[in-house]
Amino acid sequence: MCNDFNMANVVITAKKHTVGVADFKARCLELLDGVGTRGDEIIITKRGKPIAQVGPIRPEMPELKGMYAGRAKIVGDIVNFNLADDWEAAR
Repeated sequence: MCNDFNMANVVITAKKHTVGVADFKARCLELLDGVGTRGDEIIITKRGKPIAQVGPIRPEMPELKGMYAGRAKIVGDIVNFNLADDWEAAR
């Protein structure tokens, strides 16, 4: 699986690596450099079974609930309203 990131006409392709624990221990800094620069993801296995995943830190999404609190003002009744006058004016 590859993700493409386009930055100023340079395409950097992120890769997903699967490495054993011993290989990860030996190449840890090299693999982590790929995570930091290209956004690579690493799956670490022990005896062929995945035990951990290392990936880039994704920016947190802002909390959407209450995002516009205090920015809008409700005028009138928003539950029981009559559009008959507006429909007559639009004819």
